[in-house]
Amino acid sequence: MAKKFQGTKSLCLVALIGGSNGPIMKYSSIIGILACIGIIISCFIPWTYHPDLSQYFNGFYSEQNIYGRPGKLLVIFAAICILLFAIPRVWAKRTNWLMATLLVAYTVKTYFLFTSCYNGICPVKEAGMYLLLITVSVTFIAAMLPDLKLRDGSGRSN
Repeated sequence: MAKKFQGTKSLCLVALIGGSNGPIMKYSSIIGILACIGIIISCFIPWTYHPDLSQYFNGFYSEQNIYGRPGKLLVIFAAICILLFAIPRVWAKRTNWLMATLLVAYTVKTYFLFTSCYNGICPVKEAGMYLLLITVSVTFIAAMLPDLKLRDGSGRSN
């Protein structure tokens, strides 16, 4: 029985993300760019519904601008991440790690701000908030798994 499985490759996490030929790393820039576009789109979709006001809030609108406009900063971060995903240099990938981390932190802050209960009234989470959380998570993972071609073991990129 052992000889039967000797020549087969096992499909595990290391095979998926390991090496520069791994399927996830090969497309990480494209996946990251698409996720950043999803972040921009999610800023225009309703994030929460506030039943006491009978209004939907999104990244650019809240009643009397009480929560600010977090969509502006999210769109700026996403646009910078798109540029950094497109540049095949080590400095761009490292800067993208920083930008993706800031994007996650700001999204978590925004999530708690928009979905917190106030005066006994809890806003209803809408599709835009879930889309934002998913796309920011995908952007963060894609930034942490860049596809870099390294030279002959010197550790420097082309």
